[in-house]
Amino acid sequence: MQTDFDILAALDTVATSLAEGADRYAVYRAVQDATNRLIGHRLFTLLVVLPGGEEVQRFYSSNEAAYPVSGVKRVGPTPWGEVVLKGKKSYLGPDLAAIRWAFADHELIASLGLGAVINIPILHHGTLLGTMNILNAEGHFRDLDVKVAARFAPYLVPGFHEEIARLG
Repeated sequence: MQTDFDILAALDTVATSLAEGADRYAVYRAVQDATNRLIGHRLFTLLVVLPGGEEVQRFYSSNEAAYPVSGVKRVGPTPWGEVVLKGKKSYLGPDLAAIRWAFADHELIASLGLGAVINIPILHHGTLLGTMNILNAEGHFRDLDVKVAARFAPYLVPGFHEEIARLG
């Protein structure tokens, strides 16, 4: 279990990379590494919401073989989209039933040994830019892990703006 000191040290590492002018990919890796140290994951992805709000595009993936960068995924309108994309709320899917409920590609997710997910909306001035997605084995995550992961979302905002401009 992580301590308050562990969480602060991880946040400091990410904040320092951003403050020192690291490129957006270095910040993404810093968030990926920090969330892995604190809550653990087997897959970490970042997706921007495309115009219209019913599709997302992956621009960062810790497993590009299974989840390549530039992959577009239709996510709405779905119950998951109502929670995360429209409601701008984090989502904890603790088991395979929750993965099946949320994602059309649940079979691929399960085939990778993944059965739990945390989705964190990335917001700037109330506007949804995209999501940070953290997956691991079924039963791995708990409510506190969602709160810890959400603390990293603001550090991703500048990179998401760059990705949106690049996709423009």
